[in-house]
Amino acid sequence: MPVERLLPDAESEALVALAREIATDELKPIASEYEAKSEFPREQFRLLGRSGLLGLPYAEEWGGGAVNYEVYLQVLEELAAAWMTVGVGLSVHTMSCYPLASFGTKEQREAWLPEMLAGELLGAYALSEAQAGSDAAALSARAERDGDDYVLTGTKAWITHAGVADFYTLMVRTGDTGGRGISCLLADAGTQGMTATPVEHKMGLTGSPTAQLLLEGARVPVNRRIGAEGDGLKFALDALNSGRLGIAACAVGLAQAALDEAVAYAMQRTQFGRPIIEFQGLEFLLADMAAGVESARATYLDAARRRDRGLTFRRQASIAKLVATDMAMRVTTDAVQVLGGAGYTRDFPVERYMREAKVPQIFEGTNQIQRMVIARELRKS
Repeated sequence: MPVERLLPDAESEALVALAREIATDELKPIASEYEAKSEFPREQFRLLGRSGLLGLPYAEEWGGGAVNYEVYLQVLEELAAAWMTVGVGLSVHTMSCYPLASFGTKEQREAWLPEMLAGELLGAYALSEAQAGSDAAALSARAERDGDDYVLTGTKAWITHAGVADFYTLMVRTGDTGGRGISCLLADAGTQGMTATPVEHKMGLTGSPTAQLLLEGARVPVNRRIGAEGDGLKFALDALNSGRLGIAACAVGLAQAALDEAVAYAMQRTQFGRPIIEFQGLEFLLADMAAGVESARATYLDAARRRDRGLTFRRQASIAKLVATDMAMRVTTDAVQVLGGAGYTRDFPVERYMREAKVPQIFEGTNQIQRMVIARELRKS
């Protein structure tokens, strides 16, 4: 069922309605087919770009929508409810644009942001490595200065959109002072010496390619560095704070889709002469699912409103990501239970929702890391 939303103005309502229309008409009908074939929906991202949905939280000056995060995240939720691969992809693209939009020079923004925000260029965010996932400051991929270029060596891991992205926001080591030795480079996908490995074989989000990115003497011009040398980890962590809100919204969308499927099935499935939704065991299960979805939605929206007001929101972003993704895992699992044997088949999408719900508990910082962030923030208060 459509979610009733309390939006700040008519323009925001129209934007979310547009996202819902695209989700219903263009995304949901083909999602299962694409996921079954592990096919990346590049044309659907171009459609989002033409519709003005790929640059929502960024300034109009660069082709963005100048939309606040409260509204952007609700657009994201609508898209994820129809197709998680697209919702997560939009969140990743938004995060990939963040360092340039927030810390780039005027010349850099003018050169690259318009195409990025219009959807002509799709981004990937290359922070993680095999030995530097939760410990981002431990990354080892290097960039050595050679005249007007950096020469890159090393391997980035678990990169969403690797092999299909048009640009990569790369965090690489330019010094040996731990986290203070990391810099941010914006690399074109056609950079020689930068190649993606074959995609990982994942249990879910199979339409979204995830692979390693090999850096074998890749040359990136110095003028594609964002900020000063050594600023990269700060940019990365700032981007992750907002990115965690994106993942929280996607998780809520996924859980809402699972809840809707479960309710529809429980209303039409009969046992002992009446719909199973009338049995207290199912009623209470569905009620708990609904309570989880709406509570998680309120949590991410509260964090977004803090961000929009310029308040500190790091702790709230971690809480939203933790609460929403744990909830989505629980709700999608319960949806399979409501459908019984049918839920375990591919005749219904809830088995896919359950598989897709697992990885949001892992990426953008595992939920164990979120608990550490929350506890550290509490110690500061």
